[in-house]
Amino acid sequence: MIAFVKGTIVAKTDSACVVLTSGGVGYHIGLTVPGIAALGATGAEVEFFVHTIVREDAIELYGFATWDEKTTFETLLAITKVGPKLALAILSQYGPDDLRRIVISDDYTPLVNVPGIGKKSAQRIFVELKYKLEATAELAQTMPDMDGRSVAVFRDALAGLTNLGYEDGEAREVLEQVFAEKPGLDVGEALREALKAISQSKAN
Repeated sequence: MIAFVKGTIVAKTDSACVVLTSGGVGYHIGLTVPGIAALGATGAEVEFFVHTIVREDAIELYGFATWDEKTTFETLLAITKVGPKLALAILSQYGPDDLRRIVISDDYTPLVNVPGIGKKSAQRIFVELKYKLEATAELAQTMPDMDGRSVAVFRDALAGLTNLGYEDGEAREVLEQVFAEKPGLDVGEALREALKAISQSKAN
């Protein structure tokens, strides 16, 4: 199962790109509209968290800038009658935190704005989405005030620290300090800075 791809863009379309890895393998990766817009020119370095779908006649790869986007895509795929194309369309219109806010607002109507979703479909998708995102939707209200990319990085870094055994409150406090001092970090950098800060606080 392919879970992560890093390499160079050798081709791109309005819905996908081809990434050539250092091993000489090229992967065709489907992307959201914002994902396409964020791509650099041909020859630029990129990396994606990847969801792999294996069919009888094909293997399909879908790429995401953050782990949060990837897991939200997988949540959408678990909804009745939502396939990868519709899941990408939804994520192209609304990011993970946007969907959590929709769930919190208890209003299905924003989903009607997604191409291919009518009122009845929006109602059905909303009911299942609310059930699946209910646990994480409340966390969206406690995220610090950052831009969308930073919030996603913060969330992934927070998950990384809690997976390492740190309490949510301690991890959140350290990360808020890290991002206040060094905005624009990626997940790996944020984790390194947070672990360094925790180590220094325990040494004092």
